[in-house]
Amino acid sequence: MHQQRAEPPAHPVRLAPRPLWLAGREPLLAEIGERLREARTLPTVLVLHGLGGVGKTSTALEYAHRHHDEYHLVWQLAAENEVTLSNGLSELALLLGVRNLVDGADPAAQVHAALATHPGPWLLVLDNVTDPAAIRGVLPPAGRGHVLITSRYAHWPAPLGIEVHPLEPAVAAAFLRTRSGDDDPGSSGELAAELGLLPLALEQAAAYTLEAGRTLGEYLALLRRHRTELLSRGRPWEYDEPVSATWTLALRRLAAQNPEAIAMLRIFACLGPDSIPLRLLLPVASPTGRSRAAALLGALAHEDAAVDDAVRALRAYSLIGPVRQGDTSIHRLVRLVVLDHVPEQQEWRAVAAEVLTAAVPKVPEHRQDWPDFARLLPHAVAALDPFEPAFRRIAEFLAWSGDYSTSRLLHERVLSARLDRLGPDHPDTLWSMDDVAFVIGLAGGFEPARERYADVLEGRKRVLGVEHEDTLTAWDRLAFWTGKSGDAAAARDLCAELLPLRERVSGPEHPETLQTIANLAWQSGEAGNAEAARDRLADLIPVAIRVYGADRHDTLTIRANHAHWTGRASAPATARDLLITVARDRDRVSGAEHPETLAVRSAIARWTGEAGDPARACELYEELLPVRIRVQGPDHADVRKDRERLPHFKSLLGR
Repeated sequence: MHQQRAEPPAHPVRLAPRPLWLAGREPLLAEIGERLREARTLPTVLVLHGLGGVGKTSTALEYAHRHHDEYHLVWQLAAENEVTLSNGLSELALLLGVRNLVDGADPAAQVHAALATHPGPWLLVLDNVTDPAAIRGVLPPAGRGHVLITSRYAHWPAPLGIEVHPLEPAVAAAFLRTRSGDDDPGSSGELAAELGLLPLALEQAAAYTLEAGRTLGEYLALLRRHRTELLSRGRPWEYDEPVSATWTLALRRLAAQNPEAIAMLRIFACLGPDSIPLRLLLPVASPTGRSRAAALLGALAHEDAAVDDAVRALRAYSLIGPVRQGDTSIHRLVRLVVLDHVPEQQEWRAVAAEVLTAAVPKVPEHRQDWPDFARLLPHAVAALDPFEPAFRRIAEFLAWSGDYSTSRLLHERVLSARLDRLGPDHPDTLWSMDDVAFVIGLAGGFEPARERYADVLEGRKRVLGVEHEDTLTAWDRLAFWTGKSGDAAAARDLCAELLPLRERVSGPEHPETLQTIANLAWQSGEAGNAEAARDRLADLIPVAIRVYGADRHDTLTIRANHAHWTGRASAPATARDLLITVARDRDRVSGAEHPETLAVRSAIARWTGEAGDPARACELYEELLPVRIRVQGPDHADVRKDRERLPHFKSLLGR
């Protein structure tokens, strides 16, 4: 029996916390609402653009929280780099029920398809978009929805853009008085002007006065003295200068009061700005007494109480966002200011990388660790050198979990780093070429995967020798993707040439040898000898159970392939019955909508029809196709085959 996919929430919402303090934005919020309501075409795109710290994201979040009951879906996506955006789209597609946990289809296309037919209005918030080109393939082309974008980029087309300006002087001064509790109109007005009327700077200044017990006038004097010091050193703050100056005062005071809070802030400044998984990172998962992290983090490295104290101190000065479900955040400008004021910046980046590496799980294929991998992904992209093994583990997790498009982006970064530092012939570089080729093939790019594996094989033969294990692995994979590309005879010949080498190097019952035997059997069948394929696989099944185990992926694949060639050898009813037992085991081991489970269901439909029951075959295909399209995408080669077979069986019924 096939498991049913869980229905997505009725009105899913994912947003950062609502701004606690938002002043002077009612006219802007009204304009946003009016522009979205009166748009003549849907989806409607609106861009809030302006200086850093001016309140673009806060305004977008306030609108989304205020109006979320009017939408059937409200979703915020971090859009500042392609990796986090791609992964965020995968998460949204999964929630919308158009993506399986293991899935090779393009997540943007899946989201577009879901939103185009979504029954109610929806709102997407794309936060911190760098420029229009960065989201050209992301904007939904159809559907009853709104897209609200925040960006520092100023040159958006006029119909799309709303420039977010600093606050009006009176509004800014009133905010300072209300937030600080100091009803000094003169100092509040001067301080607001000194801070450029930027909401982010105003909030931080007010938080400082409350924590330090100072008046607005005292804070203004401190700020002016500090600005003079900055200017005398020629610091090019440009428009960030008001924000930078006020934060620097807070950092100086906090360094004296709670150096561990400053250490935490420096770590956070090296990570991605959003959804920082506090409890995954600190205390450090496995600190060593001689590590940089142990030396510089002090009690943060091993004491929960120290972590809690540091969080409270940073929140008191509004230097990090509220902690929600174990995650916090840091404004992008805070990150820049914090790092700019650290003379040993590279050392702290190394500490952040050490903390992050300790948190990254060790085995990418362990499904129970996937949520932790996913939470660490944006921070690995921000803080880890692609040359580091933990970065590659993140890329491998994405491939195991089925997000092939994002996995490819990360694997290509690893490859680029290894090419630069190791050169094209280093074994690690060749493994990265292998990684990229493999995820391309998994995503349905059979011919490009074949071409890339030909290059990997030649490189390994030249560098490692013909009989090296890595060379033989590339050889086997080249044969596999050659067969998937439609050249079965060439794939068979590659396997036949490889097998004696593999048996001599690895042994007759080595797992890789069994893979080569299974591959040779399949390609022999595709080249026209179904009986030989059937018999070779029948002999292989008991060996696979002994070597791999009965419930391992490879064993189940060999059993399914044996059933397939049994059918091709003129025994369709036997093939159907064998596949029904494989489907039961595959469903239990991999899940109802794993691509391999769907492949077995497709084979059951086919051999049911070939065994003389085309009506039942049509029913099975009609149940399967929508699921397979959702999981693998409409253009996947296996989906196209199913679409071709369904009309064939309908024609047998006279339809």
